[in-house]
Amino acid sequence: MAAPGIAHDQLASVGQLSRAVIDAVGAAFIGPPAITEALLTSLVAGGHVLIEGNPGVAKTTLVKAFSSALGCSFRRIQFTPDLLPSDITGTYILDMRSNTFVLREGPIFCNVLLGDEINRAPAKTQSALLEAMAEQQVTIEGETRPLGAPFMVLATQNPIEQEGTYPLPEAQVDRFLIKLRMGYPESADEKRMLLAYDRPPPPVKPVLSPTDILRMQALAEGVYLAEELIDYVLAMVQFTRGHGKVYLGASPRAALALTRAAKAHALLRGRDYVLPDDVRALAPLVLAHRIILTPDAELEGGSGAAVVAEALDKVAYRTPRRA
Repeated sequence: MAAPGIAHDQLASVGQLSRAVIDAVGAAFIGPPAITEALLTSLVAGGHVLIEGNPGVAKTTLVKAFSSALGCSFRRIQFTPDLLPSDITGTYILDMRSNTFVLREGPIFCNVLLGDEINRAPAKTQSALLEAMAEQQVTIEGETRPLGAPFMVLATQNPIEQEGTYPLPEAQVDRFLIKLRMGYPESADEKRMLLAYDRPPPPVKPVLSPTDILRMQALAEGVYLAEELIDYVLAMVQFTRGHGKVYLGASPRAALALTRAAKAHALLRGRDYVLPDDVRALAPLVLAHRIILTPDAELEGGSGAAVVAEALDKVAYRTPRRA
């Protein structure tokens, strides 16, 4: 396949930087490198990530280590039932010296925002992130202010069956490019944790800069996506919409998200073109959380992940015919 114009040295540089991030995170987070790679894919695609798992599986540790490796400004919000939208975006206060109202910026004014246990707060507070995630800006008392670039939300949540949690609104779930589910660690990884519990984790040094990230995002946009792969993505999302157990299938935003993620995935592997394997690798992470099942399917124990797995099994990639 012909290269669309990304130079070999640029591809090599991206590969080197991505390996450096994965290695840096691995020094503090004990777990499969594929998790860090998924975060990096979302970052390069300009997306946000929702991480779900039971308490104590190192979700916050992962996010803090990843953020440290990026070399960007980082803020954390601990979501609680009494958290207000203004606690996220900021508010205007009276400056007694100048007798004018000035903006006290909230923690959302950063490059990387950790929303810890996001489903502990009610929907009104959760929705304060919607505009920021979709448009990289916030509106405070009628005034719109841009956020910094790059901007990424890394949110953690506990399973919604647990006490004291509020399900995220569908519109907000759809804003997350990727959803990761973190289970219990492998036995060997858990043993490493126990052996090292009395030693502080090594500090994670930044290996990227905001300029590096913006450059990688620009390169990802230039990765070539063949029309046959666009048809493959469309066939997959349309399969979810026509599935008998699905109430709401993957939206056009989901199709766009999958193409963006596949481009970033290809770039991080040193390619300037997308393969069907890129689409297949990202489909479960990008599509599953956007699918809403019928009540009967939920009672039967169905899941969005099962629908995506069925789509991957039944939807074939049609190889283009050569003239």
